Amino acid sequence: MQKGKFVSGNIFKHIIVMSSTNAIGLTALFLVDLADLYFISLLGETELAAAVGYAGTIAFFTTSISIGLSIAMTALVSKAIGEENKEKARRLVINILVTGFLISSLVAGLTWIFSPELVSLIGATGETHDLAVGYLKILLPSLPILCIAMNAGAALRSVGDAKRAMYSTLAGGGVNAILDPIFIFTFGLGLHGAAIASVIARFAVAFVAFYGVIRIHELLGVFKLKAWLDDQKEIMNVAIPAMTTNIATPLGNAYVTMMIASFGDGFVAGWAVVGRLLPVAFGMIFAISGAVGPIIGQNFGALLFDRVRLANKRALEFTACYVAVVALVIYLLCDQIVSSFNVQGDAATMITFYCTWLCITFIFNGLIFIANGTFNNLGHPTTSTLMNIGKATLGTIPFVYFGGEWFGALGVVSGQAVGAIIFGLIAWAWSQHILRKLGRNITIHTEQEEVNLTSSLPLTPFCSSKAYMCADSEESLIEQQYTETVNK
Repeated sequence: MQKGKFVSGNIFKHIIVMSSTNAIGLTALFLVDLADLYFISLLGETELAAAVGYAGTIAFFTTSISIGLSIAMTALVSKAIGEENKEKARRLVINILVTGFLISSLVAGLTWIFSPELVSLIGATGETHDLAVGYLKILLPSLPILCIAMNAGAALRSVGDAKRAMYSTLAGGGVNAILDPIFIFTFGLGLHGAAIASVIARFAVAFVAFYGVIRIHELLGVFKLKAWLDDQKEIMNVAIPAMTTNIATPLGNAYVTMMIASFGDGFVAGWAVVGRLLPVAFGMIFAISGAVGPIIGQNFGALLFDRVRLANKRALEFTACYVAVVALVIYLLCDQIVSSFNVQGDAATMITFYCTWLCITFIFNGLIFIANGTFNNLGHPTTSTLMNIGKATLGTIPFVYFGGEWFGALGVVSGQAVGAIIFGLIAWAWSQHILRKLGRNITIHTEQEEVNLTSSLPLTPFCSSKAYMCADSEESLIEQQYTETVNK
C-alpha cells in the first residue's frame, strides 16, 4: 500500500488545500441555508424567519450526531492509512457507516416524535411553534442519509481526496439552490418547500460521496457481523466522546436561543440570520477541524510527531489571519446585510451588534475546533468532550444568563462570546500540553536498533513573523531529521 498523502510535503499547503476544499463544500450547504432564510424573508413574515431559527437549533443538534460519527471515521481511517493498512481502513469504513446509520435512525425517530416538546422547550409559541415543528417533521427522516453522506465524505478526506469530498457537498448545495425557489415560490409551499428541497439535497450529497468511496478509492469493505461487533469498542472509544462533544454545542446554542426568545421574535429572527451568516463567512474555520484531522492522523500513524506538532501550529496561524480579515469585511458590509434580509427593529439591532463587535471573537472558536481535531486524532477524545461540555455549560450558561439580565438580548450573545474566548484559550493550552508530550516512550524498530523519537528529534523552532515563508525549510528539516534517525 502507498504511504499516506500527508506524511510528506508542505504541511501548510496540505492545510490550505484540505481546508479550502472542505470549506467550499460546507459553505455551499451553509450558503443554501442562508438562501433558504433569504427566500423565506421575502415572504415578509417575522414568524417564518423565527421558525427557521427555532427549527435550525433542533436540526443542529441532530446533525451534530452525524458530525461526531464522521470524526470517528476520520480519526480511525486516517490512522490506518498512515499505518499503510488499507484492509483495516476498508473494514472500518463499512463498519462505521453501519453504526452511523443505526444511531442516526434512532436519534431521528426520537426527535421526530418529541419535536413539538423540543421546540416548545427552546421558547417557540403559537404559529411560530407550529411552523417550526412542520419543518422538522419533513427534515428529520432524512437524517440517516445525511449521516451516511457525511461519513462517506470523511472517508474521502481520510485518504486525502478532499476535492471529491468537496464535490459531494457542492452537489447537495447545487440541488438545494435550484429546488428552493421552485418549492417555496412556484409550488407555493413556503417553509415546507424549503425542507423538502433540503431532503432531496441530502440524497445528492450521499450519492456523490459514495461514488468516490466505492468506485474511485475502493474503500468500502464487505460487511461482516462479527467484524462489526469486534470493531465497536474501537469505534465507540472515539465516536461517543466525539458525539458528546458535538452535542454540547447545539445544547449551548439552544440555551442561547431560549434566552433570546424571552426578548421577542424580532431578536430571534435576527439571531437566525446571524446563525446562518456565520457558517458562510467562517466556513473555512468550521472546516479546519475536519481538515487538520486527517493530516494529524496520518502523521501520528506514521510516528512523525514533529509533523503533527507543526500541523497544529500552522492551523492556528491560518485561523487567526483568516478570521481577522473576514471579520473586517463583515463589519464593512453590515448595513448591506441588514437591508438584504429586509429586517428592521430588534432583528436589525441584533445583526448590527454582532457584525460590529462579536465576529472577531470567532478566532477563539477556531482554537477550539483545532484543539478538537488534535485531541480526537491523538487518542484523547474525552479531552475534547470535556472542553466542549465545559464551553456549553460553564462557558455559556452563567455568562448568557447574567448578560441577559444586565444587558438584554445583546448581553445574551455577548455572554456567549465571552465564554468562547475563555474556553478557546483553555483548549489551546491543553492541546499544547499534549503535543509537547507526544512521542515520549514511543520507539521505532529498525534492523539495527531502537530509536527514541523524542530524544532523536528535537522540536523545531517557531519561525516568528516569517512562519509562512519558512514553512518549506522547516518541514524539510523535520523530514530530514526523521529519515536520518531511522536510517542510522
